[in-house]
Amino acid sequence: MTQQVQEKNNRMANLEALRCLAMMMVIVLHYLGKGNLLGDVMAERMDACGVLAWCLEALCIVAVNVYMMISGYFLIASDFKVSRLIRLYLQLWFYSAVIGVVAALLGVVAQTPVDTHYYLTLLFPISMGHYWFLTAYVFLYLLLPFVGRAARGFTRAQYRLALGLLLGMFCIVKTVLPFRMEMDALGYDCIWYLCMFLTAGYIRKFGISFLEKKRNCALLYFGGCLGLLAELFALRMIYQKTGSFELLLKVSTEYNHLFPFLAAVGLFGLFLRVEVRGILRKAVLFCGPYTLGVYLLHENLGLRYTWQTWLGAGRIQGAASLFFHTVLAVLCVFVVGIALDALRAAVESGLGRMLSGRKVSRRITSVIEKGDKLFCSRKAE
Repeated sequence: MTQQVQEKNNRMANLEALRCLAMMMVIVLHYLGKGNLLGDVMAERMDACGVLAWCLEALCIVAVNVYMMISGYFLIASDFKVSRLIRLYLQLWFYSAVIGVVAALLGVVAQTPVDTHYYLTLLFPISMGHYWFLTAYVFLYLLLPFVGRAARGFTRAQYRLALGLLLGMFCIVKTVLPFRMEMDALGYDCIWYLCMFLTAGYIRKFGISFLEKKRNCALLYFGGCLGLLAELFALRMIYQKTGSFELLLKVSTEYNHLFPFLAAVGLFGLFLRVEVRGILRKAVLFCGPYTLGVYLLHENLGLRYTWQTWLGAGRIQGAASLFFHTVLAVLCVFVVGIALDALRAAVESGLGRMLSGRKVSRRITSVIEKGDKLFCSRKAE
């Protein structure tokens, strides 16, 4: 095996490890937030359990930004493929419709009316915003033929200026202004996904000298997390004394705030330089492709506010209990999600082989392959 191939495999193992970690962090965020475990920042007092919950939240808030960066790091050098878009939608539709309907039939849906809107959301997950992350991803992927090619053609100066303007408009301004802006989607939109996508693309194409040392990356990650907590509790203190900034109390915990952004860049840079070996390497390379299934399962509208109760969110007493139940929730949701998506992929592969010999299937496959070739870099160039 050549050195170039070895480096490629090591990098992929590193980022697959980060992908798994990021998904575990997402589970933490959803367990704490939707389990109503975060301390009330408007309350006069906050117990140790509430403080610990916010500390865990701060350490994990980078998860979504990191996941966006992983997508950007790979997609920036990839061609648009119709086949990839179709496979993604089929996976998304399976979880949305099948899991959502089963949850409704079993009567486990919580905090969500099981009505016409519920079933329309299951049937049209992208247009109805069932999973905001996937809606943003699909929109960005559709723009890949334009965005990807443009970014690959940028000089360093062009890329730096364009990315700086984007981050200045949608991150820096939001961070420094002491009021809410009407168009701020808190990072839950395709615009912020584009910002993170292009940030990762810049790192891949040109690199950032500060991120070349693991120590600097770790400092950036923990510094961003500490800055987030410091701003959160500083604004809380001001609110307690003056009654001001009520709408801004949690601003530092939003994805498009500067602190979560910097922390995500630091963690991403750290994993770019971490070598993954042995059984851990095998484990992350196996689990990595199925992590999206973990998200699609536990964030399904039918289970979104239910699984936290199943995993003890309502029975927590004290900081130690919170930590234990959070770790338990992460392990349970992650393992079940990986196993289910691996099963789904196996069934999908089997059905594909069964249908591959049919005339209609061959025609559809031929049309899709022609669509893929239209965006092939060698053909375009």
